Amino acid sequence: MRKATLLALVWVLIAAISPARAFQAPLPMDEAFTLSVSKEDDGALTIEWQIVDGYYLYRDYLAAEGPDKQPLTLHTEPGEIKDDPGFGKTQVFYKNASATIADAPQTVRLTYQGCQDGGLCYPPTTKTIDLASMSISTPGGGGFSLPPATDAQPAQDSDPGFAIAADGNETAIDRLLTGGGLALLLAGFLGFGLLLAFTPCVFPMYPIVAAMLAREGEALSARRGFVLAASYVLALATAFGLFGMAAAWSGQNLQIVLQSPAAIGVVAALFVVLALSNFGLFHLQIPAAIGKRLNGGGRKGGSAGGAALLGFSSAFLIGPCVTAPLAGALLYIARTGDIAVGALALFALGLGKGIPLVAMATIGGKALPRAGAWMDTVRHIFGFLFLATAIWLAEPLLPERFALLPWAVLTLTFGVYAGGLGRASGYGVLARSAAITALLWGSLLLVGFGLGASDPLTPLGPLKGVASGGRAAVIGKADFVKVGSASALSSLLDTAASERQPTLVYVTADWCVTCRTIERSVLTAPDVVAALDGVRLASLDVSTLDADNTALMRDLAVVGPPTMIFFGNDRQEASGTRLVGDISVTSLAEAARTAKGVVQ
Repeated sequence: MRKATLLALVWVLIAAISPARAFQAPLPMDEAFTLSVSKEDDGALTIEWQIVDGYYLYRDYLAAEGPDKQPLTLHTEPGEIKDDPGFGKTQVFYKNASATIADAPQTVRLTYQGCQDGGLCYPPTTKTIDLASMSISTPGGGGFSLPPATDAQPAQDSDPGFAIAADGNETAIDRLLTGGGLALLLAGFLGFGLLLAFTPCVFPMYPIVAAMLAREGEALSARRGFVLAASYVLALATAFGLFGMAAAWSGQNLQIVLQSPAAIGVVAALFVVLALSNFGLFHLQIPAAIGKRLNGGGRKGGSAGGAALLGFSSAFLIGPCVTAPLAGALLYIARTGDIAVGALALFALGLGKGIPLVAMATIGGKALPRAGAWMDTVRHIFGFLFLATAIWLAEPLLPERFALLPWAVLTLTFGVYAGGLGRASGYGVLARSAAITALLWGSLLLVGFGLGASDPLTPLGPLKGVASGGRAAVIGKADFVKVGSASALSSLLDTAASERQPTLVYVTADWCVTCRTIERSVLTAPDVVAALDGVRLASLDVSTLDADNTALMRDLAVVGPPTMIFFGNDRQEASGTRLVGDISVTSLAEAARTAKGVVQ
């Protein structure tokens, strides 16, 4: 009965979100907001917009100027109050809007801005209206700055001085939806989850499920193992789906929250607590009364409800490990507010992560030996894995000089443990081999720490620079020219164009943990250094958001850091080169080479 109730709740969740708004690519600006003008007998100019359902126009960002660049007063009716994620509470128009200019000159430059409801916001658009011919055209020159008018606030520069590629703000969800619709999207995220099931962030689920199955004792069957594991995984996937719904409803960029040092520090600390528990320093368990209820009234083994509770809570443990598909889903949700697509993608991601667990519980449950000394060894090994995961998560928070020290201590400690295990285990040869390898590698890590290395995979890397007669060339934050506004970036692109150089714009922030990893391990890689040779480097620091960098993020179609955008010498973003989230050496080097290839 409890199993049926759990499954019913899961399907209710899916049914509740499925009828939500289906994915729709945003319309071109001129199609979403159809502009028309007419001249009245008294010389007044009437401007009207027909607005497609699902779009809205900002009243406070309407502005106009005459041929002498003097502001003209626009008279409009009051709009509806909207609590906009980007602009706060502001007045907007739905379906249609109109404005009048009394005694309009022969030429009027009109600027306006709108958004897709729950989707992207368009950059400000400027149109030139010729009253002699009543024609509307788009000016080909640069943007202009409007001083405040009497009853309308000025818009931002209409032309930021650069152009974004058509695929510039695409995420993994956008590409999968375009390629094959919702079915391909769900299949893709299911596959992503399956791949993530073998990463350090998912390690905690294996001992949790193993302990849950061990409590069944001799009563464990393939069917029983499947029921418990499936309950666990469905609840885990449901929690991930709720993450997506929370992102859409709150309008918050969870990518920013999950990358903050506080969130990473808390999760790393939880892994340390789990490790210490596995080493036997203390035992983590839920209160006896609750445990008895979840375990089916005190009978041996567990219940599907208890497994579901474990699965739901596990999502909060592994969720902050920001991975590429998870970040892509959250970026899509933050940009579009699409509850159905975002939640279903994350639900499929959670299911994929749980597939190996269900297989282990169904196929391997009967094959596992019953509780005994081997369980202590397994718990200890997982304890070391938990500590490794904690170091991996917290590494960007540590000073670079000390990045190798915790890895060295952990590796040497495991070597000592494995050496003792070899004397007491039937797998003595394997244990002693692991001990020797760990001790040797730990010693190399200590030497690398002394040399100033920061990569645990190449602890002797600094010696390469010494052997070649000096320190190897690297790219640091100081090599990036800071730009904080569209005008500053436009000026930099002008200089790069005159020298026929592509430009890399790196969106970063002090609180961005992923950015620190990129700056330590990616920008210092020789392949990246070589690929970025001849590329002008610029950075947009959004550690503290102000009006200028917020506007520049919107012009660049950037949701949050880390993001890298390549521009050619024509001020156009190089198609297919934008990098978002967990950026690798290979992807950055390939994007740089592509951007250099489009420069003529």
